[in-house]
Formats: sequence, C-alpha cells, structure tokens
Amino acid sequence: MSAKKKELVSSAMKRTSEWISSQEIPSDVSVHIRETSFSLHKFPLVSKCGFIKKLASESSNNSNVTVIKFPDFPGGAEAFELAIKFCYDINFELNKENIAMLRCAAEYLEMTEEHSVGNLVETTEIYLNEVILKSLSNSVKVLRKCEDLLPIAERVKLVSRCIDSIAYITCQESHIKQAIVDWWAEDLVVLRTDMFRRVLNAMMARGFKRYALGPVLMLYAQKPLRELEIFRKGTKKMEVEQEHEKRVILETIVSLLPRERNAMPVSFLSMLLRAAIYLETTVACRLDLEKRMGLQLRQAVLDDLLMFDVDTFQRILMNYLEFEVEGNSVDFASDIGELMETYLAEIASDKNISSAKFIGLAECIPEQSRITEDGIYRAIDIYLKAHPNISEVEKKKVCSLMDCQKLSQEASAHAAQNDRLHVQTIVQVLHYEQQSLRQILSDSDSPAAATTSEILPPPKFTYYNDELSQLNRENQDLKLELLKVKMKLKEFEKEKAFEVMSSSDYSLVSTASVVKPPRKSFISSVSRKLGKLYPFGMSQGRTKPSKGRRHSIS
Repeated sequence: MSAKKKELVSSAMKRTSEWISSQEIPSDVSVHIRETSFSLHKFPLVSKCGFIKKLASESSNNSNVTVIKFPDFPGGAEAFELAIKFCYDINFELNKENIAMLRCAAEYLEMTEEHSVGNLVETTEIYLNEVILKSLSNSVKVLRKCEDLLPIAERVKLVSRCIDSIAYITCQESHIKQAIVDWWAEDLVVLRTDMFRRVLNAMMARGFKRYALGPVLMLYAQKPLRELEIFRKGTKKMEVEQEHEKRVILETIVSLLPRERNAMPVSFLSMLLRAAIYLETTVACRLDLEKRMGLQLRQAVLDDLLMFDVDTFQRILMNYLEFEVEGNSVDFASDIGELMETYLAEIASDKNISSAKFIGLAECIPEQSRITEDGIYRAIDIYLKAHPNISEVEKKKVCSLMDCQKLSQEASAHAAQNDRLHVQTIVQVLHYEQQSLRQILSDSDSPAAATTSEILPPPKFTYYNDELSQLNRENQDLKLELLKVKMKLKEFEKEKAFEVMSSSDYSLVSTASVVKPPRKSFISSVSRKLGKLYPFGMSQGRTKPSKGRRHSIS
C-alpha cells in the first residue's frame, strides 16, 4: 500500500475510532488488522458477525476487553472499517471500487442472514447482480480488484461470475458491433495474465471466434514488449522477478494466438519471436512462433528477419518450404526467392558466418523461386569480398551455388571480370557468354554465321588459364564479327537510300520500277540490340556492369 493511501486509511480509522469513543458505552472489543487497531463494542458486532460472535464466546473472561487479531483480513483495514460501519448502521456508499472487498469481508466475518436480516452478504450480492455484473466495464473493474482478494474471492465465486459476465456481454455485443475491439479490448488489458487468459477462454467457450482475438492480444502485448525494448538497449537492468513476469505474459499470449493462417501480422510475430529469444522462453514457445512466421513468410519484409540468427531464419524457411510441400504447391512465389536472396546478401558480409552455414542457407532457396541468378550471385560476391581467406575448395563450393546460365547479361559481364570468383566459375561464365553470342549470330543468318561452329558442350576444366585465354579470344572475335555485320548493314542501307534519291530525277517511270524503302530485317533489330548490350568502343571490347545496379559490396 502506498504512503498516501496508508495516510488516508489511518485518518479514516481515526475518525471512526473518535465516533465510537464518543459513545456513552465503553468499548469492550479490540480488533487488530495488521498495524491498525479498532476499539469497538461487542453487541453490534456479534449481532451481525457470526465469526466475531464465535471468537468472543471462546475468549477468556478474565479481561474486560476481548482482543481479536485478523492478520489476513481480505481488503485490510479499509474493508474492515466499512464492515463495522455496516454493523453500526453508519451510512456509506457501495460502488465498484469497494464492492469486491466488502463482499469478501462479509464472507470472512460470516455476516449472513442467519445472524441478521438484510445482512452484508445479502446487501452486496444484490448490488453485484443488479449493477456490477450487468456492465462490462464494472465487471472488469471488480475482477481487477479480485486479484488482490484471493483465495476468498474464488470461494464466493466472485471471480468466476465476473469472468462469465464479461464473456457473455462481449459475445452478445460482437454480433451487433463490428469494431468490437474499440470498446472492450482496452478494458481487458489491465487484467493480470492469469485472469486475462481465463476471460479469453471463457469467451471462446461461449462461441467467440478465436481469430477475432488477434487485436486484443496485440494490445495486451504492447506494454510488456515496449518495456522490453528499453531493457534490450541496456538502459536498465531487469530484475529476475520482472523477467519471469514478462516471460509468463509472452508465453500466455503465444498460447492464445489464433491458429488460422494470416490471422496475425507477420511483423507482430517477428516481434514476439525476438522477445521470446531475449527472455529465453520455452523451446515449444519459440518453435511455435517460428512455424507461424514460416506459414506467413510471403508477407514478411527484410526488417522482419534481420534480427534473427542464421539458424533461426533457416528453421523459419524450412517451415515455409514444408508447408508448400504439404500443400502440394509447385509454384513458389518469386518474391520469396528475392527476399531470401536479399537476406543472404545482408548476412554475407558478417565475418563470423562460416561457408558451411552460408552454403546451407543458400541451398534452402528453391530453384522455382529464382527467376535469375543475379541475387544469389550478388550474395556470393559479397561473401567472397568479406571472406578473402577461405580455401579454394570452399570458394569452389560457394561459387557452385549459382547457375551461370541463368545470369542476366549485366551480371554475366560483371562475373566474367570478377577475380574473386573461382576460376572454374569464370570459365563457365565465359563459355555460356560465347554460346549466347554464337546463337545470336546463327539466328541472324549473316555471312559471319557460316564461320561459326555448332554449340559446344562445356569444356573440361583441366587447364583453366589456357581455357580463359582461349574463350576470351573467341568471344572478342565473335564480337568483332557482329561489329562487321553492323557496319555492312549500315553501308547497305546508305546505298539503298542513294538509289531512291537518284530515281526521283526521272520524270516518267513505271510504278513497278519504283524502289521501295528497305524493309527492316531481323538482323537489323538484332544489331541494334547488340549495339546497346555491347559498347564496343571500350578498351579491349570488355563490358562493364551498369552503375545503377550493385553486384558487390565494393
């Protein structure tokens, strides 16, 4: 009890004692409630309090004053003062603030109809049934007061009646009002965790839909999780009892979460999981949250995942993949692949990430979700930049994660000049680039295509340096061939244009002899596209990646 409240109670006790002492009859009963004592009269007490009557009859008659001690009186001295005012017929107001402790005090003192008609038990019961239990806010307020009056509040069924009243009212009103959370959620969040849980269970037992509990659970979790952020930043040190309390709250919230998919925002689930890891909740609690996040991974953004370590993220990802397989889904969302590749690129710069963990996580990304290999290539490049001292064997394993055939033209050009990659990977990139060039020349049906050979299978990588040099030379030759085709095409178009201009000097000419403008051929369109892809004016005919896209941390 606060100092201010103690002062108010003491002053009230003093006023009551002064009123009683002012009576002509001297007091013959002394009642002690913890540190507070009351000098009272036996007759008005025993006429209404069965318990005091029994104690007074059992006490010794050697003393003129009967001393009674109540070390565990429900509601303390404040509740006892109201009870003796009732015994002395002193008027006071019943309200939602004092009704719970008065009902418990009446039960403790056995103030039943057996000892007096219209006694305190009956009076408080009438007020509870006609006023308190018909209102949601009053029921919640009294239930909150009952938390400090246990176990006697349970014995008189005050707790169960308040819970049942709350559940009944919310279920009845939920059929009428749409935004139900607006008017009852804020009332419930003041309850202690065990009471809060019992209320929600009672609501569901009465037919309240579990998925509709999401908003109130989010509201209930705000305060403890917001406080947790302060402790996580190190500005305060959490006490053991406080940490235990928050752990219980968190585990309770998780146990009450709706089972329906997408019932809770994935950002809220991410916040709960971070809190569960920090508070070291039960393994079952953390695994439950990981599974929920896995089922809703398509709604996640990068910030929802970056707070977790690689092992946690991998379990979330495996839950997602397991769900897709169980659902017989053959299509994986492309945004999932992009999200996972972005996460992989973000953690790649961490020097503590081993190649085994990096490879294991990358292998979990389904191929169906990877439209191109640009994302995985970027992550590999960042990892190799941050881990320059890994062995050639590890580097080869890391580089083998990507399919060089699925690299975009821009990424392929970057990879062909990337010295951080394993030399075998560079050879593969150059080989597939050569295949692409040969295919373009073959499709264009140009004279240069006659000099090209069939597309060869990937070379056997026995002598990497020789292969690199040979492939580079061949690729440059193919690019030069394409350049010649473009130049010849331009000359042909100029000649045709000159012929048309010359023919306009004749006054009479048959319509059959009119030269039509040259039709755009397939080779023309191919040439223009190649001109955009390969800026041959650069030194040695090498291409550079666009500045607009970052493939590396450099």
